[in-house]
Formats: sequence, structure tokens, C-alpha cells
Amino acid sequence: QVQLVESGGGLVQTGGSLRLSCVASGLTFSSYSMGWFRQAPGKEREFVATISRNGGITTYTNSVKGRFTISRDNAKNTVYLQMNSLKPEDTAVYFCAAKLGISSSQEYEYAYWGQGTQVTVSS
Repeated sequence: QVQLVESGGGLVQTGGSLRLSCVASGLTFSSYSMGWFRQAPGKEREFVATISRNGGITTYTNSVKGRFTISRDNAKNTVYLQMNSLKPEDTAVYFCAAKLGISSSQEYEYAYWGQGTQVTVSS
């Protein structure tokens, strides 16, 4: 049974930082590209970042480029999202997701999802 468990969310002031973690189990982690998505209140879920199986290729949505960094540790079956210079518009539930094969920004291509972790940025 595949499980993705996110942690690290919380309340932070504008300009602050948070580091999200997502631990995967029940799959061969190094065979999966990993992605982070987010859903703000009243909005559809959107792509944030993705990382290839070996970590060599990362892709970000424009609004987080230069502020967020996705990384992974295949020995620990964990993917991270370092979020710096946070803004109120970053407030959302953040989900990690796993996709077999090459990375993608398309939500429908991800087979496995975590339960999400809340990030709230106060102004």
C-alpha cells in the first residue's frame, strides 16, 4: 500500500520560511518523479514544483521561482519543499504526489497523493 505523508506546514509571517517534507512508503521511490501541488481556499489545485527521479531536473511554477526549492533524498524516500520569502498568496494546503517515470506538471499524471499539509502566511 502506497502512502505519502506530508509534514512541516504551519503559520508563518510574510517573508518567513518553511520546509515541507513528504515521506513515501510502499513504492520504489527512485522510480517515481515527485511533485508538490497546492490548493488555496476556493481555488483549484495547482502545480508548484516537480523533481525527476534522480533529482537532476526540477521545474517550478513561475510564481515560486527563486523562492521555493524542491529536493529529494532517495535513501530516505523523502521529498522536500523549501519555501522562502513566503507571501500571503502562498497560503494553501500543500500536497505531495508521486508519478512513475519522467516528471510532469500535469496533476492527472500523478497516481499517488498525500493528505496535504496546511501552510498559512500572515500579512
